[in-house]
Amino acid sequence: MTINLNNIDLYYITIGIFFISLIVQMQLQSKVKKYSKQKLSSGKTGVEVAQQMLNENGIYDVKVVSMGGFLTDHYNPITKTVNLSTDVFNGRNVAAAAVAAHECGHAIQHNKNYIFLHIRTIMTPICAFSARFLTLFILLGFFMINISLIPLEIGICLYAVTTLFTFLTLPVELDASNRALNWIEENNIVDNKEYKDAKSALKLAAMTYVLAALASLTELLRLISIVNSRKED
Repeated sequence: MTINLNNIDLYYITIGIFFISLIVQMQLQSKVKKYSKQKLSSGKTGVEVAQQMLNENGIYDVKVVSMGGFLTDHYNPITKTVNLSTDVFNGRNVAAAAVAAHECGHAIQHNKNYIFLHIRTIMTPICAFSARFLTLFILLGFFMINISLIPLEIGICLYAVTTLFTFLTLPVELDASNRALNWIEENNIVDNKEYKDAKSALKLAAMTYVLAALASLTELLRLISIVNSRKED
């Protein structure tokens, strides 16, 4: 830990990224709601788009299931299920098609042993363990900072694991979006305007992951800076 950065500068950068993330998240929600009102030219529902995309990629052991919530859609590689929120599952609109295809993109990654998804899946329980205890060690570290830096350094190591996980998530999400956009265009699921709208929504979704990774990295560097400054005192 020899990085020497201004703790105050990193703090304000983190705050700035946080507010930008809020703005992007609000824009994403707004676009999803807007595109949810735009009827899809092909007339397909989200579940039909998902099932067709899986079948055309030779994937028959993945189930498409409906779940509650808003923007809760995800692919579970353990249970091999594409989980779509009710609005996406039943929706016949641009947003539903884009989201359903994106989640199927993850299923295709799994089927093709996409390296970054494989690594992220392996890291998931490690990240969950780190996330569970990092707050405890960081709080304990600040409480004991005048006595020992060890608890804070342990917290930093745990935080580093979660930060690495956010960066591993980036290629996984970007690749899934690219697979989704290419497929819905090639298979005439959307027309030209619908394709642009789907691309716009998926770009915003990707931006939330980029900002989350940057925020995590900045906060990690800030914690490292605090430890370094203490060691120099």
